[in-house]
Amino acid sequence: MPNEVIEKHQLAGLDERERGFNRLVELDRCEGGYRAALRYEAAVVRTEGCETAADALSELIRLLQAQGYTQLRSQLSFRGNVYLGSQEAWIEYPDPERPPEPSGGLGEWRGRLRRMFGV
Repeated sequence: MPNEVIEKHQLAGLDERERGFNRLVELDRCEGGYRAALRYEAAVVRTEGCETAADALSELIRLLQAQGYTQLRSQLSFRGNVYLGSQEAWIEYPDPERPPEPSGGLGEWRGRLRRMFGV
């Protein structure tokens, strides 16, 4: 059945503005296989069809990390309509390697201002 939600995962981490969040990710069947979707504030991040549900979740993590999300981890909380609570272990996703920022100079000041003002 297309668009049938098969799993829900809790996804936690830091958004691109370094604010903590915890939201549901829905995994559903689609024409291309499986798709993952996250609704966060005004944004919806959705993958294209992936071969497996695990691939769809991994692709969603990759998309979020590319947008600056960090310290991401997920936990399966629903399989179909069955609530699993905290039975499943959290899965941690390592942050991608980022080139080091040059110390001192304008780049360091920009970073400090962003952290101070949350931008």
